[in-house]
Amino acid sequence: MTEKVARYIPAFSYHWLTPVYDPVLKWGMREEIFKRRLISQANIRAGERVLDLGCGTGTLAILLKETIPGADVTGLDGDPAVLKLAGEKADRAGVRITWDRGMAFALPYPDRSFEKVISSLVIHHLTAENKFRAFQEIHRVLKPFGECHVLDFGRPHGPLGWLISQGTRHLEEVKENFDGKLPGLLVEAGFKEVTETASMTSVFGPISLLRAVKY
Repeated sequence: MTEKVARYIPAFSYHWLTPVYDPVLKWGMREEIFKRRLISQANIRAGERVLDLGCGTGTLAILLKETIPGADVTGLDGDPAVLKLAGEKADRAGVRITWDRGMAFALPYPDRSFEKVISSLVIHHLTAENKFRAFQEIHRVLKPFGECHVLDFGRPHGPLGWLISQGTRHLEEVKENFDGKLPGLLVEAGFKEVTETASMTSVFGPISLLRAVKY
């Protein structure tokens, strides 16, 4: 695996910023509002196996498990520090979630393992090459008619979103997101019915909700 492909960017680009990750998302990104919309869109049912790709400190996975207790939830992240925090948060919340360490572009699961894969504010951390590889991997681990639901930075839909994106588009690997390339990458990875279902604006840039289906 080349150094470019293997590149990993932790939350906020630096490990020393991990402790402030939750507060910034909560107050700067209206995190709970966005993530509840993502869970609602995914329409997860009891008995379905769901992967939270790039679970971070576990906020989305825990909220999902609390909302649909009968779902089988797995959280995956490449950072052992945030997985430790996620496990501690799940213990305090009294929910049972499987936490796995792995990379989005090399998922440690067999083919056709999940009914749903969800991801929140993760894809923009990946290089352009790894974005495509991650979507290929999501497609691989989904069962037939499984769904991928992504919440991440996306194409601006108005002057405010465009203005904010100009100030943040050079951070991390977010350029492809703001250029509106994620839907096309999903199609290239084999997904059908790729749709941007909603768009919102945050203090860091425009946010898109995407849905894609594996046939």
